[in-house]
Amino acid sequence: MLGQGLVALMSAAVATVVPGVASGSPGGLQTGLDGVAAIGTVAEVRNGGDVWRGTSGTAVLGTDQKVPVTGRFRAGSITKTFVATVVLQLVAEGRIRLDDSVEHWLPGVVPNGENITVRELLNHTSGLYDYKDTLPLPPSEEFYANRYRTWTAAEQIKQALANPPVFDKPGSQYDYSNTNYLLIGEIIQKATGRTYSEEIERRLIRPLKLSGTTMPGTSPWIRGPHLHGYVPKDGGLIDFTEMNPTLFGAGGDMISTTHDLNRFFAALLGGHLLPPRLLAAMKEAGTKDGTYGLGLSWHTTACGVRVYGNDGDALAYQAYSFSTADTRRQVTIAVTPDFQTNPDKSVDAFIDEAICS
Repeated sequence: MLGQGLVALMSAAVATVVPGVASGSPGGLQTGLDGVAAIGTVAEVRNGGDVWRGTSGTAVLGTDQKVPVTGRFRAGSITKTFVATVVLQLVAEGRIRLDDSVEHWLPGVVPNGENITVRELLNHTSGLYDYKDTLPLPPSEEFYANRYRTWTAAEQIKQALANPPVFDKPGSQYDYSNTNYLLIGEIIQKATGRTYSEEIERRLIRPLKLSGTTMPGTSPWIRGPHLHGYVPKDGGLIDFTEMNPTLFGAGGDMISTTHDLNRFFAALLGGHLLPPRLLAAMKEAGTKDGTYGLGLSWHTTACGVRVYGNDGDALAYQAYSFSTADTRRQVTIAVTPDFQTNPDKSVDAFIDEAICS
């Protein structure tokens, strides 16, 4: 699908080490990054005060344009961790309770809403149908026709709730649903009088000086240096960098950088954004033996070290950001998929190299 020209381009790479060597060796990290199955990749690895930044592949398919080491990308569901952090700050302020019902905040919107809590929205145990499963996706022509359409949370929620829940008893099972975070976005607005985007900007982006992070609203562009993203069409790939991010809404519309995501997770897991009891609650699994809490996920690396963070899929972009509990070791990587090979396995190997070596 991508042709022989891309094979040569995938060998192009650049790395920066400042001021010292992060976990792993520069050579090992670069080799790992070059092994990620993607059109382009950008990563930042931190070990204490040492930082390694690297790129691989190409920023624009069919060219030798290098991926910018500070390049921006759509962060997908990593947005959910920012949204959850805002909610938990509101909990700390006494403005929302985790055990508040959806009905309390959004009367008449959700069937059985009196039995679904804010907590169950955050940890995906509500059982609500995922609105993403109601939308046309590539290679549907309707998907491409909707590229610049503005979606509202209300219409996406309505489409989702026209379908029965995936299980009957809220809180009893885990089932990932983007509908949960559309509802959380609406609750934030009810509680504060401001949109979730405005609250993220004033509570997180500006205080943490996340200069490469934006909440794009309806803007289809990625401002500043960035990777181009692609989706499949007619047996090949088309540039899908420009698109209306209201398709993702509160579940995944953020644009960010590897540096900013590492900075955010260092602040969050370092206890600078939430009181200890709420950070602990964020790390608690919603179901027995689960790996997803209140907007925060975790997994165990090959060397047995647990890392916390999140990953996100925004169609043309996939991003992953994880930190050790003490925040000493961090890794954020973003890729533009080639839709021939799922990048998850090779990204996991890179994360293991970054955290374990």
